Amino acid sequence: MEDEKYMRRCIQLARNGLCNTAPNPMVGAVIVHNGQIIGEGYHVRCGQAHAEVNAIRSVKNPDLLKEATIYVSLEPCAHYGKTPPCADLIVEKGIPRIVIGCRDPFAKVAGRGIQKLRDAGREVLVGVLEEECRDLIRRFITFHTRQRPYITLKWAESADGFIDRKRTDGTPAILSSPLTAMLAHKKRAEHAAILVGTDTALLDNPRLNVRRWYGPAPVRITIDRHHRLPQDLHLFDGSQPTLVYAQETLPEILKDLYNRQLQSLLVEGGSRLLQSFIDAGLWDEIVVEEAPQILGDGVKAPTLPAQTPYRRESHFGRGYRHYNAYP
Repeated sequence: MEDEKYMRRCIQLARNGLCNTAPNPMVGAVIVHNGQIIGEGYHVRCGQAHAEVNAIRSVKNPDLLKEATIYVSLEPCAHYGKTPPCADLIVEKGIPRIVIGCRDPFAKVAGRGIQKLRDAGREVLVGVLEEECRDLIRRFITFHTRQRPYITLKWAESADGFIDRKRTDGTPAILSSPLTAMLAHKKRAEHAAILVGTDTALLDNPRLNVRRWYGPAPVRITIDRHHRLPQDLHLFDGSQPTLVYAQETLPEILKDLYNRQLQSLLVEGGSRLLQSFIDAGLWDEIVVEEAPQILGDGVKAPTLPAQTPYRRESHFGRGYRHYNAYP
């Protein structure tokens, strides 16, 4: 189907904005005239032009717009924010047909962009590859519908189910390879914030940056209810923002992160902290790296309820279990 083919291209383009669009959603747009793509664009960075604007700007002959179809993975906005409404621009340029992947859950849009286009007499088709388009903006949807960040739990575990050895000599178990560590830093760059517990901060003294990947560094977060963390830890080196929570519960922490407009949260450890998120049902995605080492003893990996579905992936020769709370 032609519409699906061009919508897949929209989704492909949109993913280019993964590390830079938040708290805005990732969006891609394609303009087609007589079976030929004449314009493409995606939302590159929050505060900059939206996908539809970039696609329209890329068209070399604007006269063709009046006979074209614009495909966009998300409903065009109808309100004034940091940029003017994209629905108005589409009407102004005379584009007669608009194909939309999914409606915008954001309250200021929520069908208004579609209605504005239809009121202008344009043909509007909604719901092409809707599931794939909604998955593309799952962080944005979670943030606006659940009033909390999208939560990813991530850990590496040994073949016998441990995430660390007993620290008899203070040396941690190295379960990730240099290449899978790079993937872990990529995952950090894709999240607005990263959280570790008190013990992890004390024992590992992590930097929680993205030195193995190119991208924005997340806001660092830890929990220190008993004020045990010394100020000479890497967390407090001033290289990137750090938040420390003392008495708050997980829901209270998540509410504060929501108020700070931090749309996504990566939780890296330790085991008790990860388990507390699992037990509370506060997760959207879990990524488990399966390391080949056998530790024999140590810190047990978190456990999920029996029969929790997952899909298996492979990267750089390592297996990964990937769980989704809302498949």
